[in-house]
Amino acid sequence: MLNTVAAAVFAMSTIIVPPGGAPGDVPPPDHITIDVVTINGSGCRAGTAAVAVSPDNKAFTVTYSEFMAQVGPQALPTDFRKNCQLNLRVNVPSGFTYGIASTDYRGFAHLERGATALEKANYYFQGMSQTEYKQHNYKGPFSDDWQATDTTDVAAIVYHPCGEKRNFNINTELRVMAGTSDKKLTSFISMDSTDGAIETTYHFAWKVCPPPRP
Repeated sequence: MLNTVAAAVFAMSTIIVPPGGAPGDVPPPDHITIDVVTINGSGCRAGTAAVAVSPDNKAFTVTYSEFMAQVGPQALPTDFRKNCQLNLRVNVPSGFTYGIASTDYRGFAHLERGATALEKANYYFQGMSQTEYKQHNYKGPFSDDWQATDTTDVAAIVYHPCGEKRNFNINTELRVMAGTSDKKLTSFISMDSTDGAIETTYHFAWKVCPPPRP
């Protein structure tokens, strides 16, 4: 699902790039933490999504345990579409700000001939405009792991405003349509894993904020 974070450049004049450094080249030296403030949606009950930050501060991952959309004889009418909304508090060292440079989405899908599925997502900072949804489509017959990557041009990365407290919101949706497939058969798409091996990875872009005005 991935050019997932496109939007206009945010206040470039208020952000300083370290000499010789490009966005993403210089992550903060102190480890960041992420708190899950709220979790909502038919695809992620409380306790079914976990967030972890990479040791190098270059990315964070979201692992789901129940995120699956399906159609078929055992599916409920509402199971064809599942969504998850995460509200995160990203705690970064003073003097740094972040955006999302790219996102890797992974999962598994089983689609009978004639069935189709999609995954789409967007994200935004609290109180700011939402980024455009990016969508990835899959067509049966298909029964395998799937992976999609969204990347954002450097000039289009949206950064958290320096000196402000705004939570980071992630909206993700999975959907499967039976189409012309045999209605006695089940088709599904998932973004979950019982062993935690399948996860969504958000790659940070880092910049240095200007010192506060006296």
